[in-house]
Amino acid sequence: MQAQMLAPAAVLVVWTLIVLIWIIPPRFGSLAKVDKSKLSGKPGGRGQDLEGVIPDKANWPAHNHTHLHEQPTLFYATVIILAIMGAGAIDILLAWGYVGIRILHSLWQILVNKLPVRFGLFFVSTLILIALAIRAVMATLFYNPGALPT
Repeated sequence: MQAQMLAPAAVLVVWTLIVLIWIIPPRFGSLAKVDKSKLSGKPGGRGQDLEGVIPDKANWPAHNHTHLHEQPTLFYATVIILAIMGAGAIDILLAWGYVGIRILHSLWQILVNKLPVRFGLFFVSTLILIALAIRAVMATLFYNPGALPT
């Protein structure tokens, strides 16, 4: 079950890289059209410097990419704990549910970005992560190596 538990995390890593690549076309397309005097002119500019300079929609993929480096880090740690301790079928189902909802959240934020739906998707994914985290705590606190078959 360890490989099956790690598969959702691997898919979320790939999805995060897809979103990273998704940032490039809208940003470069918008930068080509922007009045260069609006750019800071400082060397080593950052993506956040483009807020208010390029259209908001061109920044949405970057916003989502940032989100994929926040809460999902807890997901990765939880998945690793469960994979080490021995994931059950429910753990794997929850992990796939989390990844599926996070991908839907990404698509919604990048393409539509209406807050009520986006928040709903985030809230459901958070509930799933809480369930996974509780299961990881239970797997570690109540682990009994003597109960394992020899």
